[in-house]
Amino acid sequence: MRAIICGKYGPPDVLELKEAPKPAPKPNELLIRVRATTVTSGDCRIRGFRSPPLFWLPMRLILGVRRPRNPILGVELAGEVEAVGRNVKRFKPGDSVFAMTGFKMGAYAEYACVRETGVVAPMPANATYEEAVALSFGGTTALHFFRKARLRAGQKALVYGASGSVGTSAVLLAKAFGAEVTAVCSGANAELVKSLGADKVVDYTREDFTRTKERYDVVFDAVGRTTKSAGRKVLAKDGQYITVEGQGVAKELPEDLLLLKDLYESGKIKAVIDRRYPLERMAEAHAYVDGGRKKGNVVITV
Repeated sequence: MRAIICGKYGPPDVLELKEAPKPAPKPNELLIRVRATTVTSGDCRIRGFRSPPLFWLPMRLILGVRRPRNPILGVELAGEVEAVGRNVKRFKPGDSVFAMTGFKMGAYAEYACVRETGVVAPMPANATYEEAVALSFGGTTALHFFRKARLRAGQKALVYGASGSVGTSAVLLAKAFGAEVTAVCSGANAELVKSLGADKVVDYTREDFTRTKERYDVVFDAVGRTTKSAGRKVLAKDGQYITVEGQGVAKELPEDLLLLKDLYESGKIKAVIDRRYPLERMAEAHAYVDGGRKKGNVVITV
């Protein structure tokens, strides 16, 4: 099968299109013909091994000391079930699914195996492969942090970094849950986040969001670039400040994929896709994401 191989840590051009052995499903696994994957900021951090000093050694031990232990990166995919292990009950060949592979990775290839009990679910019936794969990473991350903050209908939420993968999902989900949403992003992305339902937009290049008299029940830093002290300035009494940086790794749950599926099918959320690249242009896609200006998701067609 064709796969993108990361033979060493480094810039985007360490990624090479090569032939790799096709995996075989274990008794509790699905073999998926991957039709779409994505390039996330996390993928780029793994490829370049950009880690906070405190986590440098443990991350090297997890990911691989001198090179990635699994040279096929990629943590989310959508595709068709081609075969199932003998113990699999919930899926069958021909099913369209979307899934997350976590630290196992392996999505940058034509085929990947995932456990039936892993983070995998039927795709939304009205979604393409490219749309389905654009829901999972940002969606599960936003759900994890909103769950921590106990976001509920009628509350006011501020999303900082509202135009990225996690940020766009956060705006969509907060609106779906009945919150009033203020989105903080650059002016160039204001129309995008308005189209997702944001009630107010703050252009951080022109305005300091911490100087507003507005108070929020939840402040969510979806890119990890603000500080707790800054977020607290606009928190209501008993408000919650949450951030993707330094508050633990988002827990990915199969039930969250099912929730995203239901919300997509009912029209309450949508896929936000910035660019699409074919598999053989993976290095170019990584270079674009490295630039820090992507809006929503960068999708790879396989």
